[in-house]
Amino acid sequence: MNEVINTCSQAISLAKELEEQSAKFYENFSKRSAEAGDLFLSFAKENGKFVTQVQRAYYGVITDAFEGCFAFDMNPEVYGLDTELTDETGLDRALAKALAIEERIINFYTTAAEQSKSLMADVPRAFTLVAKKRNKRLATLKSLIEKGG
Repeated sequence: MNEVINTCSQAISLAKELEEQSAKFYENFSKRSAEAGDLFLSFAKENGKFVTQVQRAYYGVITDAFEGCFAFDMNPEVYGLDTELTDETGLDRALAKALAIEERIINFYTTAAEQSKSLMADVPRAFTLVAKKRNKRLATLKSLIEKGG
């Protein structure tokens, strides 16, 4: 992730990469938490649905104009995720990482929607919908943190 994102296809690729990375994180996290394991597995499965939702919007309206107009100016480094869970990572730290992952991905989707809204309708709408769904996930994680895991 070094190249600046300028095109919609690059933004979609980054969305897919972020969703895949966070899905692996949640799959690993599910094995650590007997209490919330099913919740984290559902998060991982939902990530795949988010990718599909955004890709469908993109492929439904793709034209050369979208790719040639450089709707985006995003540095992918800003959206890097810390998904490592070691044997020493406690539940509190893992929940904090999950919260940080969600905040970073929400930031990506929100920025992508904002930057693309002047040229497109369907793709920014899909980005915004995923951000809203991830905000619900963020609230769930915050609730788990307040309960102490």
